[in-house]
Parts: sequence; structure tokens; C-alpha cells
Amino acid sequence: MKFLIVNTDYPEFLRWFYAESAALKVSSYDEQMWARNESLFGLADFYSSNLRGLGHEAQEVYANNEWMQQAWLREHGRPRSTTSPWRSRWLRLGPRRDPEPSWMYEILALQIKAWRPDVLLNQAMDGISSRFVREMRPYVRLMVGQHAAPFPEGGDVKGYDLIISSLPNLVERFRGQGIPTQLLRLAFEPRVLDRLPKGHATMAVSFVGSLTGGHGSRIRLIDQLCAHLDIDVWGPSLNGIPDTSPIRHRYRGPAWSLKMYEVLRGSRITVNHHIDMAGPYANNMRLFEATGVGTLLVTDAKVNLASMFEPGQEVVPYASPEECVEVLQHFLKREEERQKIASAGQQHTLRHHTYHERMKELVDLVGRHV
Repeated sequence: MKFLIVNTDYPEFLRWFYAESAALKVSSYDEQMWARNESLFGLADFYSSNLRGLGHEAQEVYANNEWMQQAWLREHGRPRSTTSPWRSRWLRLGPRRDPEPSWMYEILALQIKAWRPDVLLNQAMDGISSRFVREMRPYVRLMVGQHAAPFPEGGDVKGYDLIISSLPNLVERFRGQGIPTQLLRLAFEPRVLDRLPKGHATMAVSFVGSLTGGHGSRIRLIDQLCAHLDIDVWGPSLNGIPDTSPIRHRYRGPAWSLKMYEVLRGSRITVNHHIDMAGPYANNMRLFEATGVGTLLVTDAKVNLASMFEPGQEVVPYASPEECVEVLQHFLKREEERQKIASAGQQHTLRHHTYHERMKELVDLVGRHV
């Protein structure tokens, strides 16, 4: 099968990425894509590379990366796009409040028509207009959406043949809207390990993640941990965190891309906490990233955690901020026990939670619908 995987990037990441290497802005599309994937940010090329390893054709498109997308346009003999006759048709039609630039849809439409995929996997359901998805249907055999984050009530999912999600509550929600939906968990890419330095962890405890409006319970947790423990906090920003919060004294800055894996690998323990909308379910990438690099994962207790890891043997759950403090203090004093659980968690992830295994599951899921 031929897969086209469509995604978007955080604007904050794009600003950081091109600030790190300004020459990329005038590089070829392939050079920019290679650099983007080598950054290891987000899903990188974890889907496409493993799909190709299974014998399929696959490539990614980052629809809102203007430098990369305009390079594609140049290389395909078309002038730089600034406006589009489709502006009034597609802008302000997606779930997001902020309109997407018209060039994004114009170039993406050209790419879809040129590639003619068997499967278009849209990993940016909250950023790409559902009307655009429907208009691309004639050029795609199977339209698949992927989502595991807040989604507006009444958000339009028409136009999809299948939706996949790592969150059971979203699986049920989309099914309730009449769209076939299946559970597909996230995973870890083992080749990340080749990029990480060897040696012992230098940080006691870390937290890596966003601290925004959708993370109210997470902010309360991290606030309490910072007041009681030696913890390093990494994230995009501290916007919205009060000046009096102890988090500000523990904040170390953003940890994009490879830096995020280095922070996890360099920590004896890392703390995970899910976004509020996840409810009682565990699903996020940190479950697999942290265990994958061999760090002890202390994570919030969820009803489905045992379906992915053995609690207490491969990861350590906590049920409250107070219990989290106690768990961290316990394992900081018991190095052998910490290493034993961290090692077991890594072995389990490398056996069962790799993107190679997930892509086999994805191929099976879409194969039932193509």
C-alpha cells in the first residue's frame, strides 16, 4: 500500500528548529525533511520508516511548515504561493479558532493529487479543515484520521473512513458519531538509543512536558513536587505559571527534539502526568519514550495502565501528589530497586511497544477497510 502521512508542527518548534539552522530555509525539500526527521521531534519519520520496512510506500508531509512546503512547490515547477482562490472555501472551517494560511491547503492539495495514496493518514485532525478532507476524497482510497487530544464538541469528522486513537474515551466518542474507530497506541522508536550518550544519569528527577490551561491537575502536581524534591522541570514555557510558584525555581527551559530524550535518559526517575481530558486512561508518548530509554517511569495511575505495563514491576504508578512525593523519595533511596524496574520497563517496551509493532497493527487495521 501507499501511505501519505499528513501532520503539522507546533509553531514554537518551527521557530526553534529554523533558528538552530537558518540555512535550512533555502535548502531543498528533501534536505529539510531529512533534518526535520533527524531532529526526532514528535513522531519524526517513525511511521513512514517502519511502514517502508514492512514493504509499503510511505512519506510524511508537514503541512504548516512554510519553508519546506514552498520548497516542494518550487521543485515541482510552480511559483511561490501567497494567496489562493480556495481561501474563502477552506479557511476558518477546521476545529481550530485560528485560520490556517491559504498556501497550506493549496500545496497540500497538490501533493495529495500528485501522490494519490491508498491511505491518507491525517495526524492533524484539529488543524486541517474537515471540508478539505472531504474534497480530497476522490484522490485517496482510504481517508484515516488520528487524534488523541482535546477535540471540540460537535467537531466535524465526516469524510473519514476510519479514525484511530490511543485514547479509549475518544474511540467511544468518535464511534458515537458513526465513524469506524479503533484503538492504536503510541510507541517508541529504538533507533533513538543510537543517538543518546552513554553514562550514568546526572539528574535525580525530571519532568518534561507542557504546563498549560489543559493541564490543571498536572500543574498542581508539579507545583507540589517542586516544593518537596530536587526536580528539574523542562517544557516549552511557563506562561500562566504564577510568579510565586516553586516551579519557576526548577524550570530549566524547553527540551525539543533529541534534547528531550537526553533529559529522560539523564534522569534517574522521570515523572509523567496525563492531560486532563485523558480522564481515567493512560495513553501518552511519555509512557514509551521514558521506558524506552531505560529511565524509571513514575506515572499517574490509570485504569488501563496494566494493559501496557505491569505496575510496580515495569513502571510505578501514583494516585495523588502526596503519593507521588512518597514514591519518588522511596526510589531515590533504593538504587538497585530503581534500576531493576527501569530495566524491566525498557525490555518490555523494546519487545512490545515499538513503532515497528504498531505499524504492523496499523496495516492490519487499514487493510480491513481499503
